[in-house]
Amino acid sequence: MTDDPAVSIIAVVDDDQTILQSLGSLLESADHAVRLFASASTLLESGCLMEIDCLISDICMPGMDGFELLRVVHAARPGLPIIVISGQPDVLTSLATVGSGNYRMFKKPFNGEELLTAIYDALQNRTPRKSDL
Repeated sequence: MTDDPAVSIIAVVDDDQTILQSLGSLLESADHAVRLFASASTLLESGCLMEIDCLISDICMPGMDGFELLRVVHAARPGLPIIVISGQPDVLTSLATVGSGNYRMFKKPFNGEELLTAIYDALQNRTPRKSDL
């Protein structure tokens, strides 16, 4: 974790290592602290859910899929901004089944600058993380 409370901590969950590393590099280049997870269960087991400022998650993943992850995260952190990414646009239309939440959706491949803008906008309206309280 970062020692600077002003630095935003972004968690990325994707089973595709190429996308995971690419997003990690993009976010670090924009001065975010980044936590990368190859699965939903790895994120949940890490214990950092209460410390992140934004979650970026793929939907179609083996094991716990992105929909179930969003349900768990929304129950634990209702105000946490979440950005959903998927290579299957029809999957994104199913996001309404997760319930109300602070979600943004991006179809792979997506524009990195547009993603950074969405993160910036989401962080302006986020619920403070546990360490900010």
